[in-house]
Amino acid sequence: MLRLVGIDLPENKRIVIALTYVYGIGPKIAKKILEKAKISEDLRAKDLTAVDVAKLQKIIEEFKVEGDLRKEVRENIQRLKRIGAYRGSRHSAGLPVRGQRTRTNARTLRGKRKTIGAMKKEDAAKVAGAK
Repeated sequence: MLRLVGIDLPENKRIVIALTYVYGIGPKIAKKILEKAKISEDLRAKDLTAVDVAKLQKIIEEFKVEGDLRKEVRENIQRLKRIGAYRGSRHSAGLPVRGQRTRTNARTLRGKRKTIGAMKKEDAAKVAGAK
């Protein structure tokens, strides 16, 4: 199995797709890396030679990926919270940060729906009794 920057890349996928398994490398950057290393995009990850892998490793070191990138993102969010920015408070509350509506949708961040509304008297009594 091919291992780059601490990540096992799938062997049967094309190398341009396999590189996207690394946090911080998307399709566009993967193509740029392969272009720099002069490696064909159609090559499978298992078909790379040791020389090709060394080239890729060297080029990927120029980019901020994996742990360094995750750390930078986490620090940026902490800074927003610390200075009391609106975006920081949205991160803290677990709500959408970039102006999306929350009256409907936003389920990814807000979690599963909790229906509140009309109940039968028996059901309301059970809920009140459970609390």
